[in-house]
Amino acid sequence: MKKGNKKRPCFDIDPSFFWDFDLDAMDLDKAYKSIIARIVERGNQNDIDRIVEFYTYEKVFKAIRDEIHFLPNYAIDKAIEFFPELKKEEMHCYINRKDKPYHWI
Repeated sequence: MKKGNKKRPCFDIDPSFFWDFDLDAMDLDKAYKSIIARIVERGNQNDIDRIVEFYTYEKVFKAIRDEIHFLPNYAIDKAIEFFPELKKEEMHCYINRKDKPYHWI
């Protein structure tokens, strides 16, 4: 074993969140933004805690604040509940479309 090599926690999230993905074929590191967005939209605090354990608090927080391009209004509100230090006005997904209406198809 290499020095400093820690075993990564397992991906312990309900697969029903990802009904449209092949989790076995998915690169969890490359797809982190999609995974985090899906959990913020559809998960609860326990699901967020598991994602934080898997990816780290810093990575999840940064993805929600700076990297996820779209979250619906209810998910932005949930993200702020999950991470009270988040400010809506600093979230890329809010800034990116706060004045733009969007339509569900």
